[in-house]
Amino acid sequence: MDDHSDDIRRPLSPRIEVFAGTGRKRWPDDLKAQIAAESLEPGAVVTDVARRHGCRPQQVHDWRRRARLGQLVLPASADTLSFVPVMSESALPAATDPSGSPEAAVVTVELQGARVEVRGASGLAVLSDVFIALRRTRSC
Repeated sequence: MDDHSDDIRRPLSPRIEVFAGTGRKRWPDDLKAQIAAESLEPGAVVTDVARRHGCRPQQVHDWRRRARLGQLVLPASADTLSFVPVMSESALPAATDPSGSPEAAVVTVELQGARVEVRGASGLAVLSDVFIALRRTRSC
């Protein structure tokens, strides 16, 4: 409800808001990544995270999308493992067993409830694709 009273006895509003902005705010990539990572934490609400950092929820959603596409690198959380232990089911390493065929090789990756098995002669490119896919699905 607007009050357009001409009553001069009524005091003027003590609050005056002046915008002297210079244009759009530039967000550094590391700050974008930090905000996007904060919005991905369990129980986080994008609108609340955006309000806390002085940005719009649409920006946070865009930064999350960019992180999923690999265009924005999210900071590693404290729960992220840097090294994963490798366990072998065979008693002898495969390199010392001359009878082992490349078709019999099996690489199994278990990470946060996901299990991926790569059978056959898996090169570095195949394993790299597996780890990239796991990282993308688990980070966003």
